[in-house]
Amino acid sequence: MNSTKVSKRILALDILRGITIAGMIMVNNPGSWGHIYAPLRHAEWNGLTPTDLVFPFFMFIMGISTYISLKKYNFEFSYAAGMKILKRTIVIFLIGMAIGWFSRFCYYWASAPDDLSFGEKLWASVWTFERTRILGVMQRLALCYGATSIIALTMKHKHIPYLIAGLLAGYFILLMCGNGFAYDETNILSVVDRAILTPAHMYKDNGIDPEGLLSTIPAIAHVLLGFCVGRLMLDGNKSEDRASFLNSQLITLFLAGVILTFSGFLLSYGCPINKKIWSPTYVLVTCGLASSFLALLIWIIDVKGNKKWSMFFEAFGVNPLFMYVLGGVLSILFGSISFSWGDGSISVHRFLYNIVLMPVFGETAGSLAFALLFIAINWCIGYQLYKRKIYIKI
Repeated sequence: MNSTKVSKRILALDILRGITIAGMIMVNNPGSWGHIYAPLRHAEWNGLTPTDLVFPFFMFIMGISTYISLKKYNFEFSYAAGMKILKRTIVIFLIGMAIGWFSRFCYYWASAPDDLSFGEKLWASVWTFERTRILGVMQRLALCYGATSIIALTMKHKHIPYLIAGLLAGYFILLMCGNGFAYDETNILSVVDRAILTPAHMYKDNGIDPEGLLSTIPAIAHVLLGFCVGRLMLDGNKSEDRASFLNSQLITLFLAGVILTFSGFLLSYGCPINKKIWSPTYVLVTCGLASSFLALLIWIIDVKGNKKWSMFFEAFGVNPLFMYVLGGVLSILFGSISFSWGDGSISVHRFLYNIVLMPVFGETAGSLAFALLFIAINWCIGYQLYKRKIYIKI
């Protein structure tokens, strides 16, 4: 055995994962949805904003992480591997649904009519399944992780790029034939989601669910792209010298980033970049930008050794899914827990924004200040786990 085998541990992966989780928490928790700086808003339909990058960046990194985690099985399907993938997929999916249910429970409990008895109020708050959203961010992560893992263990890796191309091309044809670029209920994505999920279990946005059933197809291709880039990045250079290994990674990631980004922007003239339908060009551009950004972080952190600034994000990156769930739960609690104030009551969220931050910073800057404060609160919890080397695997 070669005791000087190069370490392939890359801190930049954890940092990018942490940046995306912190970004997702920030854009989901402004002080006021009516006062948000333009870069922190999602594109209304076609187009791309910085906010539209955080979720796909995380999915790209999830593809790389899936490659790393499946190496211990030598990419061979087994009962143990299959059961682990199935269990993790189900758990992540159910956690996503549980967050949606918990949100409805808390907000209904806080706003239920006063004439209800305790039992009636409790039952009405608990039994909200007939209008609980089925799909969402965590559910999409679960489905894409499960599909990518099974494909990686059952398909020759040299054929996966052809599968990615087939999924994206097939989805584009579906969009073209099914009015898929219309921002209304005539869109084939809306038609299918309303028929299968029913409107009561969907996100309300002109009939379009941004994490709907059909748009999961290109999302799977998205994670598979991350998987393929991870394979090129980690196994493309067998050098025993870490510097050479890292330089090879930089070249691979920058090349992949440039090719994917330019391909996506060039094709966007016929296939608009659109997050809400997860268009094929959205997949290409965001994967390309994620690859380039990861290369930049590797150069800064792993090559140049500038690591001190990154500890903040590392606390998010080592427990990514737990931190995202924590952010969702705290957001619900901040919005639903109220206390007496003046002649009435006020929620924790409204108190911090309306009473504490807005008078000091103004409406829009105060809204951003609330989001940053909320991230800091989440970080305090995440840092305690990080400091104690507690890693919560979901």
